[in-house]
Amino acid sequence: MLFHLALGRLIQHGRLSVQYPDGTQRHYIGGPGPQAAMRIVTPRALRGMTFNPALAFGEGYMAGEIEPDGCSIFTLLNLFVVNMMRGGTHPAERAMEVLRLARRRIDQLNPAGRSRRNVAHHYDLNGRLYSLFLDRDRQYSCAYFATGSETLEQAQAAKKRHVAAKLRLDRPGLEVLDIGCGWGGMAISLARDWGARVTGITLSAEQLAVARQRAAEAGLSDRVRFELLDYRDWTQPVDRVVSVGMFEHVGISHYRRFFRAVRGALKPDGVALVHAIGRSDGPGSTNPWLAKYIFPGGYSPALSEVLPKVEKAGLLVTDIEVLRLHYAQTIAQWRARFAGNRDAIASLTDERFCRMFEFYLAGAELSFRCMGHMVWQMQLARSIDALPLTRDYMWEAERAAAQTQAEA
Repeated sequence: MLFHLALGRLIQHGRLSVQYPDGTQRHYIGGPGPQAAMRIVTPRALRGMTFNPALAFGEGYMAGEIEPDGCSIFTLLNLFVVNMMRGGTHPAERAMEVLRLARRRIDQLNPAGRSRRNVAHHYDLNGRLYSLFLDRDRQYSCAYFATGSETLEQAQAAKKRHVAAKLRLDRPGLEVLDIGCGWGGMAISLARDWGARVTGITLSAEQLAVARQRAAEAGLSDRVRFELLDYRDWTQPVDRVVSVGMFEHVGISHYRRFFRAVRGALKPDGVALVHAIGRSDGPGSTNPWLAKYIFPGGYSPALSEVLPKVEKAGLLVTDIEVLRLHYAQTIAQWRARFAGNRDAIASLTDERFCRMFEFYLAGAELSFRCMGHMVWQMQLARSIDALPLTRDYMWEAERAAAQTQAEA
């Protein structure tokens, strides 16, 4: 009865049909909007959806105790998201959000040891898994869609050009530190296409092995090296610092330390570019299911939480760009590839893992389409005259690189 009452308050738009564990069917109808149906199979799942829905929904789906009925998990999640963003409320979820906000500094406390464990949780998985839904370069971050019609490979190549242009790699041999280098794609591209000498650092043993192998296969081991190293332990000044898709793992209590590390890594005339997920609707908290199963210790901050820490670290913000729907389009292509390779992924993992990732990707795409998430790119410098007076150099470098790569 409590969940029935909660759904009555939540569903203000569209129609939701629910089959309860005892076989009862109920329908919740609001104004015009999306339609979906679900089956709650067990009393345990019903209790969870009543008292802690943000965690229980994903857990119930993973266990097969909550099932979309005649629709996809994306369609079902979309119905809930639309209603939450348009004024519908679930009393228990509102209370849990207050609690999450109160304890978020504790949840995001990420000293070096905990950071390594958090990274291993998501990235030290079977190496073939990510190749089955990412692009060929294994870019596991937001792509850049100039028109929206690009393939995933085209959009990820465009993202790397976009980032590189903002680093102003205007002469060969510049030393670059790549913080959170992933499987090495960005570092290899900066060396191969822009003439940089790059050191990539990661906390993932799996990523480190793949990145080193890729650099060797590309014949770039003399210009690209990878190390298993925490950003807090880097000591050598470089010309450029880049960090793509890593800042979300830093933790809100460590922002000032991160930007002080960036400043300390830069030579006096150095330039940095940080690319990260953020939120346009102000500070919040990480979804508890996402924090437990996908990104422990992770958080996507509002710019209002980041900029004060940049200032206190003694860095100058020289450019900020917000990418709105680019990540939604990126994840939509990941979801399609995951679905197309689901049998192969299940053979590497199991059904529960597949359902976990489906829930994660669907929810992530919707967070960018409907829930105020976006990506920000922040260019930073130590010196006020480290960069040209206008942004023209970015466009010129990006266009030239795109033309060169098209002709190759």
